[in-house]
Amino acid sequence: MTKKALPLWSTVGINPHNASVYERLNEAGEPDTCANLRTRVQARQIFVFASAHSMGWMENALPRVAGIDAFLNQYAKQGEGEAGFAHLLSHDGKIIDAKKDAYDFAFYILACAYRYNVFHDLNALDQANKLVTHIETDFKDASGGWLEGNYHSKYRRQNPHMHLFEAFLTCYEFTRDGKWLAKAGQIYTLFEAVFFDHNTHVIREYFDGDWTIAPDHHGRIVEPGHMFEWIWLLRWYQKLADVPVDSYCDALYRKAMEIGCDKATFLVFDEVTADGAVINASKRLWPMTELIKASLAQAKAHPEQAAEYENNAAKGIDTLFNFYLDSDVTGSVGQSDISSKDASIESGVHNYSGRYIDQLGADNSVVAAHSPASTLYHIAMAAIVAVNYRKEV
Repeated sequence: MTKKALPLWSTVGINPHNASVYERLNEAGEPDTCANLRTRVQARQIFVFASAHSMGWMENALPRVAGIDAFLNQYAKQGEGEAGFAHLLSHDGKIIDAKKDAYDFAFYILACAYRYNVFHDLNALDQANKLVTHIETDFKDASGGWLEGNYHSKYRRQNPHMHLFEAFLTCYEFTRDGKWLAKAGQIYTLFEAVFFDHNTHVIREYFDGDWTIAPDHHGRIVEPGHMFEWIWLLRWYQKLADVPVDSYCDALYRKAMEIGCDKATFLVFDEVTADGAVINASKRLWPMTELIKASLAQAKAHPEQAAEYENNAAKGIDTLFNFYLDSDVTGSVGQSDISSKDASIESGVHNYSGRYIDQLGADNSVVAAHSPASTLYHIAMAAIVAVNYRKEV
């Protein structure tokens, strides 16, 4: 993060013309200047840079954060004083999808929380309050939780709720305003009643409008990465709300390790079924970061078994580097010493280390060698969790 990723993404990853974040770097390590821009990716990078500043990993974070925020407010706002942003912009900042999306709002709130906490930005806290008011008035649903956004969707998903849970816990930790913990409590209730399958110990992903599991193929999909992510979030909620979550976390961890991990490589499958059949044998980077976070959360919760969980976290970190981070510009993995390609950005030579492979195929060959900016959020969070764990133990 300090020597490779942050120096790369805070320079090469930023559009010098409008201070926005490029959506991705291509497999040559160059910005994809024609890619459309998801506004939630802009928010995720605000989190990355602000959190890096708080960890002492980055010195020029404030101007980067301010630039991204200014870009969003100039190009993605649809009305003066209106909460939230359009979902998608063209590469040159024109709105091409104006919908408002609950998943996006989760990251807008997260970004506001970090701007407030790290840079003491009271305007950011005001924005967070307006954002949550908007989802309460425009996305709230009588059957519980929130809709996908201000648009029709065939399915309801746990994923936006999981990230709203993260955003609400962050806001509570930074402000100690009880309303945020109460919002998190609403989602925890949904987790217990809907998302967690008490019979199979997995997280269900897709639902009908009344929160029954989707009857088609989508209802069978289980994402092990989300199971690991929920463990980390539940342990955090336990710390803040003093709610017992051992039964959920332990069951989820055992099940995710059983059905989600490729025994030969320790890589995490993208999609499986509750009984362990592999639906999609591809393997994206981000689930590995969630395995690391979940393992360390479990190690803290179970000191008597800490060595076992720590070992899994360490294997996860090794796997992350071997398959996704130690990559050359052609997209091969696990074979090159990327430090040999380091170059000074200040000298005008692009530094392409700090990138990562996005996805491997069923045979673990590279199928997506580009580096989405959105993935840095996962890597940064895993790095923070790992570093803080070492400090605490």
